[in-house]
Amino acid sequence: MATTFDLILTGGTVVNHDGEGRRDIGVKNGRIARIGDLGRASAGETIDCTGLHILPGVVDSQVHFREPGLEHKEDLETGSRAAVLGGVTAVFEMPNTNPLTTSEAALADKVRRATGRMHCDFAFWVGGTRDNARDVGELERLPGAAGIKVFMGSSTGDLLVEDDEGVASILRNTRRRSAFHSEDEFRLRERLGERVEGDPSFHPIWRDEIAALRCTERLVRIARQTRARIHVLHISTAEEIVFLEQHKDVATCEATPHHLTLTADDYARLGTLIQMNPPVRAARHRDGVWHGIHQGIVDVLGSDHAPHTLAEKAKPYPASPSGMTGVQTLVPVMLDHVNAGRLTLQRFVDLSSHGPQRIFGMARKGRIAAGYDADFTVVDMKRRETITNAQAGSKAGWTPYDGREVTGWPVGTILRGNRVMWEGEIATTGQGRAVEFSEALPA
Repeated sequence: MATTFDLILTGGTVVNHDGEGRRDIGVKNGRIARIGDLGRASAGETIDCTGLHILPGVVDSQVHFREPGLEHKEDLETGSRAAVLGGVTAVFEMPNTNPLTTSEAALADKVRRATGRMHCDFAFWVGGTRDNARDVGELERLPGAAGIKVFMGSSTGDLLVEDDEGVASILRNTRRRSAFHSEDEFRLRERLGERVEGDPSFHPIWRDEIAALRCTERLVRIARQTRARIHVLHISTAEEIVFLEQHKDVATCEATPHHLTLTADDYARLGTLIQMNPPVRAARHRDGVWHGIHQGIVDVLGSDHAPHTLAEKAKPYPASPSGMTGVQTLVPVMLDHVNAGRLTLQRFVDLSSHGPQRIFGMARKGRIAAGYDADFTVVDMKRRETITNAQAGSKAGWTPYDGREVTGWPVGTILRGNRVMWEGEIATTGQGRAVEFSEALPA
């Protein structure tokens, strides 16, 4: 008797723990039910993926969707629209909103706003502060919590814990892996005079590689003292990669597409559009982060999608805010690097799906395996497209990659067996749910 599924993806090249191969995937009740030859099976819906690659749903574990408080530049619906247009099935959103996500009530409010409205699944980082340090062990286990996020260097928003004791007071109470913006605030304050008004190319001179390395060294030392697990966000220097190679027992780390793609030479063309914290730096640092990719030191990719309006970005440096869009371009920019031979497709999958599942403990996500959520990023590895501002799903409406031609393109985004994006069109209303984590499963 033929087996019946809700959905069958047929004829595609599946990339998972078995490698790459032509396989069909059968989905029942939102989860993967069978992988293999399903030619004799039937389904309510069949998607022909001949000539396409089926990847585990891409997870972007660092985005800023600005809601509540800053909805003029992004909100949970528009940010998640950009995500699924770019092939991203789940995001971890950051706490520097207004109000800050530092309490149970603020987290619950975000989960309520997102559920059934966001187009992708979601979790929210909870900001670690001196005031809630005693409570972080409970906050990190709440429904919808990705974990605790700490800013050791000032960025957009009001969250800052710059001193060793403040960081230690938080880490003493965590059990899950906590994420850190690692720039030494004390050095940043000392070097404010290095900024030159109207010239964003001085951004990496002010926020230099010493500020990044010094803070990461401090952070690892504190993590060892408190016996805590840490995740260093948006690595931007060659020196940090060399250092973190010796500390993989306590520290995981993230790379961003912009630190792998852009260099300080691009300030002349793009100006404040590529002003980020930590900065886009000289080519040797880009090459150093690629070394971390090649050697397996880097664990995950994150876009650090942090939109501002073009009017805000047009302010003269340093009044211009740091941040750029990125969630929609993460997949095509990185697939272009795959096609250029800078990494394999399997390594991309490890960084964007298997890695987040492994280090953050996502339940039933990040793999194409029976029993896992049927989240897929369907891509055409041969398709050549030009990234443009007109494609942007983000409310900000722009990308620093406008006009960039890439090879490799997200064709479809499937979330728990539902086709939410296909060929650049949103196919359903918001169906997002909170991601569950193995260290915080409900009783």
